[in-house]
Amino acid sequence: MISLAPDQLGSVVVLGAHCDDIAIGAGGTLLAACAASPGLRVTALVLSGAGSKREEEERAALAAFCPGAHLDVEVLDLPDGRMPAHWDRVKEALESLARKVSPDVVIGPAKHDAHQDHRTLAQLLTTAFRDQLVLGYEIIKWDSDQGQPVAFVPLAASVALRKAELLDAHYPSQRGRDWFDAETFLGLARMRGVQCRARYAEAFFVDKVVLGLGEG
Repeated sequence: MISLAPDQLGSVVVLGAHCDDIAIGAGGTLLAACAASPGLRVTALVLSGAGSKREEEERAALAAFCPGAHLDVEVLDLPDGRMPAHWDRVKEALESLARKVSPDVVIGPAKHDAHQDHRTLAQLLTTAFRDQLVLGYEIIKWDSDQGQPVAFVPLAASVALRKAELLDAHYPSQRGRDWFDAETFLGLARMRGVQCRARYAEAFFVDKVVLGLGEG
């Protein structure tokens, strides 16, 4: 197993189709990154939920998941479940963001995700961010679309538990869903931990990685 440990991160962009996607897919990674890189700049773009209770939940949640970070959150008002029909708006939102920031890493949904909103965002993501490492997170749900990730972020038990606690605390609107509970999140994190010889982990999908091994 080969581990690549980047130097201290300076800037990260995180993207979600819905409020809670980022926290579910990469909440542990955000907690670990903010602890390892004080003052990290985190720019978050969420495509739906503007003006609703869910936006309030999202802003409070991301603040909790990014302690000590310079956090900028934008929530748009695209319709939940209809994002393929709003391709132009998604594309423009991503290109507008890419003109403003040049992050070290971009984190968003994976391209194979069975949810049409996640998939639309993922497919357009790499058309806007062409010069960054793009990591695709996974969101467990009814669809059997977990796939075989190739990148892992090991999480200390305290971080995995904190992620589950924050999800429950900050997204009360989602508690009625049969899959939204600590057992689900910790179960997936434990399985991904086994796959990278850690107790817990979050896993990501990667289309392309450039390894700098000296002068090319």
